[in-house]
Amino acid sequence: MRVRGRGSGRVSMAGMTCYKPGQRSRLFYAVREYSGRKDQPKGFGWRDFRGLLVRARIQLGGPIVLVWDNVRLHLRKQLREFIDANAEWLTVFQLPTYAPDLNPTGV
Repeated sequence: MRVRGRGSGRVSMAGMTCYKPGQRSRLFYAVREYSGRKDQPKGFGWRDFRGLLVRARIQLGGPIVLVWDNVRLHLRKQLREFIDANAEWLTVFQLPTYAPDLNPTGV
């Protein structure tokens, strides 16, 4: 896709796919556009991830099991506190930092 302009913009997307036995998969996502304005966030913050999880919970109406990579933002104290406070409906599995046995290159 061609994009014309001075190149100061950025589009970030966060998303999660949800699977439930016997039902169609679902995609929940959020998009953030950065146009270079002063005091405009360039990307997602921990509150954005929290909001995405809450919206998914409301729409799905059931518990969520989340498998996360080790993006620094996923490891923030505030997000960890949110996860701990909502343990009755939110279970998080953190992927290991480096696990070549989970992603073999020779396959």
